[in-house]
Amino acid sequence: MSAAGTEKASAQVFFAPMRSRMKRSMVARMGGLLGRAGLGGAIAEGDLVAVKLHFGEQGNTGFVHPVFLREVVRRVRDAGGKPFLTDANTLYRGERANAVDHLACAIHNGFSFATVDAPLIIADGLDGRDAIDIPVKGRHFDSVRIGSAAVHADAMVVVTHVKGHEATGFGGALKNVGMGLGSRSAKQRMHADFRPEVTPDACTACGRCVRWCPVDAITIGPDSYAVVDYSVCYGCGECVAACPYGAIATQWKTDATSIQEKIVEHVAGALDGKDGKIVYVSFVTLVTPDCDCFEFSDAPVVPDIGILASTDIVAIEQAAYDLVTEATGLAGSRGEGLAAGDDKFVAITGVDGTHAIRYAEEMGLGTREYELVRVD
Repeated sequence: MSAAGTEKASAQVFFAPMRSRMKRSMVARMGGLLGRAGLGGAIAEGDLVAVKLHFGEQGNTGFVHPVFLREVVRRVRDAGGKPFLTDANTLYRGERANAVDHLACAIHNGFSFATVDAPLIIADGLDGRDAIDIPVKGRHFDSVRIGSAAVHADAMVVVTHVKGHEATGFGGALKNVGMGLGSRSAKQRMHADFRPEVTPDACTACGRCVRWCPVDAITIGPDSYAVVDYSVCYGCGECVAACPYGAIATQWKTDATSIQEKIVEHVAGALDGKDGKIVYVSFVTLVTPDCDCFEFSDAPVVPDIGILASTDIVAIEQAAYDLVTEATGLAGSRGEGLAAGDDKFVAITGVDGTHAIRYAEEMGLGTREYELVRVD
């Protein structure tokens, strides 16, 4: 399979569909994908290996289950590495804005040394300021701030839950690495082009957006609808997904491509110095319309498809996007009525998330040309 039809070297993306004709455990099959994708060659004896994941918010169920992370840890150890699970702190007011709350949330969601057989380390430290400036050559930044634990790691396994996203359209491996490993100040820089806009007639003054805003930029005004103080708002987009009535829409100071490009430039920083030392695993399961940063998970928009693995972040991203596009939308979800071939993410979010994939290829982070290799 390929995304662009140009004649260039393609990358291999290994694919374990949900159904196993050999009746093998999906956990074991995911481990096999890591081996096929080249985990053994990416890790040297004694390497400190960052396993990048999203621990999920309390109440959210879309994140990748700890049982899969335990298998990742086992495979890394078998390859001679010393694994640790990591993510960087968030900007918003959920349970992961500092390392103390972040680790408590992770344990609440089932991630602990006892369950995954590895320590948990928050990449950017106690309060999100433990980060390193990495030079990049992008359209927006000359340097980006990446959580120091990820920078100092010798190798990395990136475990991603594929989903939609209210601001970027698509949440895959690029967002997991770029936004996920950017420090708190980096996240603010990435979000700077976004602004929410309230439709007064649709607002019920329920206050969910007020509770989710990390900087107190939203109040319920005297006319009983949400009001945004743009002098305080930094554009994180949490209010858009938090609103159950669709009363807050995504608006852009420039356009929706800027945040995607900024994320990709942070990906370039996070991958710097790790050529040949990273393997990506993407779960195209429970494909929710919103990110895993909320205290709820909306209904999946397509049936569970399977798991992907590759050493090429651009190829695995394109493959995941294509698989969701080729699926049929699920009845009762926000994907209802969308046929095979319809772009589910654009239809649901209104944002073309493929710009990030194209920009990542342009920056030399990988290729959109891929060969999908089925592994049973």
